[in-house]
Amino acid sequence: MGPHRQGAGADFLFLTHAMPHASDSTHPANLQPGLQDDRQLFQDPRSAALLERIRQIAPSDASVLVMGETGTGKEVVARRLHAESRRQGGAFVAVNCGAFSPTLVEAELFGHEKGAFTGAFAAKAGWFEAANGGTLFLDEVGELPPAMQVKLLRVLQEREVTRLGARVPTPIDVRVIAATNVRLEDAVAAGQFREDLYYRLRVVALEVPALRERPGDILPLTRHFVDEYRRRLRYGEIHIEPAAERRLLGHRWPGNVRELENVIHHALLVCRGNVLRVDDLRLREPAPAVTTAPPGGLNALNEALQSLFEGGQDDLFEHIENTVMRAAFEFCDGNQVQAARLLGISRNVMRARLIRMGAISALR
Repeated sequence: MGPHRQGAGADFLFLTHAMPHASDSTHPANLQPGLQDDRQLFQDPRSAALLERIRQIAPSDASVLVMGETGTGKEVVARRLHAESRRQGGAFVAVNCGAFSPTLVEAELFGHEKGAFTGAFAAKAGWFEAANGGTLFLDEVGELPPAMQVKLLRVLQEREVTRLGARVPTPIDVRVIAATNVRLEDAVAAGQFREDLYYRLRVVALEVPALRERPGDILPLTRHFVDEYRRRLRYGEIHIEPAAERRLLGHRWPGNVRELENVIHHALLVCRGNVLRVDDLRLREPAPAVTTAPPGGLNALNEALQSLFEGGQDDLFEHIENTVMRAAFEFCDGNQVQAARLLGISRNVMRARLIRMGAISALR
């Protein structure tokens, strides 16, 4: 999957303004019931407060930094800001900064002229030019390398871009909305993200609460997903057992709204008699909180390392690193962002190592 996303996909909080997906007109994210349905879908006070905040700042051209965990719907918050702004008739362009190739990130964002690099057989506009007159959504903005942070800051200050290989800048009129699932303040403190760029992007900050922090939305969203997926599957009315509702309310939802949607989709595929039961949900039981290493855990790890040291294996350090990264990747069910956060490294480092060890494809 490339860095540019045309549709909202499953990563959404507010369904009413999701943009059409080219390949699936029946996807729930494409249904636009209207602003009047917000109260029905989002009954938790925290969601209501966020909706009101969006309405207040949408008409402005101020840069917005949207913060929240993976799966909470940061892109759809950005789309809603665009839809309620004066730019609603312009383009909304969403790009994933974490998916850029380090060697092509500048050309992707700012464009390039013919012959600017090997393979540049024709001039091409970048995503800033593509969003001219509209809104550019920069997801995972914290993944941008330091050199690109400097150039992005200059573009935001000067309101113009210079294509790779060009000498004359091109004026742009773009509202930038950035998103992150990590604390950029910590990245600034660690010297991994420019402080001046952070404040330039964070003129307005929006925090998208995790689903577990807005329990009043769980059952309304559940009923919404049940209704939309039963229509796709051409089912009749679906009854949700009270025990299943209690199980949904008691789950921690580490994957947020995206996880809830996937759970309901799967449950409808396996339920019997048009009744959704607890067993159909296939939710993992919450793991007990661990504040310290399990008894003997560090000792067992130390013994395993001692055994490896005695074996005299070549490239031992790389072997241990690969093992740790693969284990974290599997522990997080194949989610690169969560695995990287678990290990305290960037998603780009995690992805590069997974590709090198053959755990994922370079095209993934």
